Amino acid sequence: MSSDNERSADPGDGAPEQLALIRETVRKAKVPRAKPRTWRGAALAKELPVARVVVNKGVLHLDQYFDYAVPEELDAEAQPGVRVRVRFGAGKRNVRGGRREGGGLIDGFLVERLAESDYTGALAALASVVSPEPVLGPELLALSRAVADRYAGSLADVLQLAVPPRSGKAESRPSPEPMPPPPMPAAGTWERYGQGPAFLRALAGGGAPRAVWTALPGPHWPQEIARAMAATLASGRGALVVVPDGRTAGRVDAALTELLGAGRHALLTADSGPEKRYREWLAVRRGSVRAVVGTRAAMFAPVADLGLVAVWDDGDSSHSDDNAPFPHVREVLELRAAHGRCAFLLGGTNCTVEAAQLVESGWALPLRADREQLRIAAPLVRTVGDGELARDGAARAARLPSLAWQTVRDGLRSGPVLVQVPRRGYAPRLACERCREPARCRHCAGPLEAPDQQDLNCAWCGRAETAWHCVACGSNRLRARIVGARRTAEELGRAFPAVPVRTSGRDHILDSVPSAPALVVSTPGAEPVAEGGYAAALLLDGWAMVGRPDLRAGEEALRRWTAAASLVRGQPEGGTVVVVAEPTLRPVQALVRWDPVGHARRELAERAELGFPPVSRMAAVTGAPEALAAFLAAAELPPEAEVLGPVPVPATGPGRPRRPGDAPQGESWERVLLRVPPGSGAALAAALKAAQAARMSRGSGEQVRIRVDPPDIG
Repeated sequence: MSSDNERSADPGDGAPEQLALIRETVRKAKVPRAKPRTWRGAALAKELPVARVVVNKGVLHLDQYFDYAVPEELDAEAQPGVRVRVRFGAGKRNVRGGRREGGGLIDGFLVERLAESDYTGALAALASVVSPEPVLGPELLALSRAVADRYAGSLADVLQLAVPPRSGKAESRPSPEPMPPPPMPAAGTWERYGQGPAFLRALAGGGAPRAVWTALPGPHWPQEIARAMAATLASGRGALVVVPDGRTAGRVDAALTELLGAGRHALLTADSGPEKRYREWLAVRRGSVRAVVGTRAAMFAPVADLGLVAVWDDGDSSHSDDNAPFPHVREVLELRAAHGRCAFLLGGTNCTVEAAQLVESGWALPLRADREQLRIAAPLVRTVGDGELARDGAARAARLPSLAWQTVRDGLRSGPVLVQVPRRGYAPRLACERCREPARCRHCAGPLEAPDQQDLNCAWCGRAETAWHCVACGSNRLRARIVGARRTAEELGRAFPAVPVRTSGRDHILDSVPSAPALVVSTPGAEPVAEGGYAAALLLDGWAMVGRPDLRAGEEALRRWTAAASLVRGQPEGGTVVVVAEPTLRPVQALVRWDPVGHARRELAERAELGFPPVSRMAAVTGAPEALAAFLAAAELPPEAEVLGPVPVPATGPGRPRRPGDAPQGESWERVLLRVPPGSGAALAAALKAAQAARMSRGSGEQVRIRVDPPDIG
């Protein structure tokens, strides 16, 4: 260029010749300039030029791997496990120079590199490598595939749950150096369980015991989980514990930090924020940390050399994911224990029917204390039934029986008292004061409520009701069918004016309360921990929890009650629990005897006789009536499959959150339950997945929704 400029004094002289020379030089270049959008003309990697990719398309008919060409410039970064971007959706006609072009950019994961592809057509090239950080290892990929197959879902949907969103800032920071294994911890309060010390020794020795642990009531279970994790770390292996919520994770986190010190474990919860959570996840993936405590998404945490998986309180609904394909923590950890040949621990103060089945089948062994230890740790449980309420003048006047008032008075002398109410708000459901007929809206027959203590509103259509009267007896006076937490707090505040009253519910959940005398009114699951334990507890409106129209109503009521009663001091310290429910009910009897295992075993025997889950495998299929009928007609179900239904699905009310499986507002949906005997669950899931994939590939109108092993079947 400099010699050409010297020969031409005029700036415009020779300009066309120079431009032509530049164009000709570009055309004749030996290595064409690659375009990152398509890498047109770019040379491919010399070794393993094919990348197998799982694309982020969660539709079942695309649940497969796709092959892409690896440009030479991406050869070093395009390693198995990294995030990539590819062009997807280009037709076979868009081929230039043997390379497929076009389509939209989409994210994916590079699974493996191959020397050649089994696809005979032209391959598109990888568009880019998002990050050289390998986040999808072989173990996590195999687990995600197993979960997708079990729940009739797609691998891409499971990977969205398993791998957290990327944070470049977190990836740029190095993870700490791994610490050496800690020493074997002392058994501590595990001595209270007959096989507790032996369980810890098996973990420390590299064994893989499987146990269903019925924890004693009281404050020691977080320390016991921490000791089980520490014993596993002492063997040079990793440990993973999944708990229902962030508050519970915080208790285990504090216990593990106290036992081993900081830096030995990662806390994976949604409360941490995306960047911090991804940074902790990367530390686990890189092998810097081998112990993980977290909530639901942590069930996929890529712990290196996993030696123990544990789940606490598996009956909590938080353990069931709300996103497709709706996996449950307990089932995923069972898969990890079976595939990885590691130890398994299912713990809780209660015992679910699924846990009882694991013991009954011999897959796991029971781990619980004897009756002598239980009498020391558990509070005294007393009941108030309908007959006593009818004879109790205090109960008729103020809803609370005399025994409850006396228990509150005695408990407040030595500490806080917990009051569990199965509803939040002021008066969520109302009824006629004279005949107890439910108060319903004149327009849509929905239930009336008084959220602000004054105005009546319909819970379904939201219309105000200003002149209500009972259609059965004509009365215009209302009473609360189930008094909410706010109303209960007001009543107790008037009865005990010198005692502070605190509430804990969905809008504001307390983590802990001091040991000073106070009344703590809480909804189930939001009970704060009291320093030194509660002096007493009232479990109100027990009939409302037991009487729900659901297969798990009794089991869930007992779980809620034992969780609250476990926060109360033991009987030797004066701890007392009063449950307002009919004492002849099976869950109430189990609470009085503190025998959740016996209750679960009886429930399991009844379900086995009736063919109910978990003895049988079941799937719920919901959708519009026409789409549902077409789906069932096309599905090649196993011969032993039993079709139950269809039945109408209630529509979501205005202003209410829509749960998975609920019908959209204004639409009429139906639900069918498909039941198969044990051993046919995999065949049922495969048949449903194939039918859904075929329907999607044909574009056959509205799709149906599939949920394998639904937690709530009515």
